[in-house]
Amino acid sequence: MRRREEWQKVLDAEVARWSRMSWEELAAELRGVQAYQVEIESKHYQVEVQLLENTGTYVHVSVSVDDGSLPLSVVPLTHSFIKQKSAAAASS
Repeated sequence: MRRREEWQKVLDAEVARWSRMSWEELAAELRGVQAYQVEIESKHYQVEVQLLENTGTYVHVSVSVDDGSLPLSVVPLTHSFIKQKSAAAASS
């Protein structure tokens, strides 16, 4: 399971990066699925970030990471988070 432990470090870093954004930035950046690669210690990881929900009060974002190797990459590590909108935004 060492591979999944490596994925977890990448997932934690990517979740931290995306969760620092405001809900407005998330909604603008995630109009479509964002898929990209990151390289850490000469290893490549695939990252996919997706806006799951954009309600009147929050946005719900999913971040997934794998290394492209089969069969493990069929089930990537995934984490989701919710970013609350301000009261002013929710009432508009």
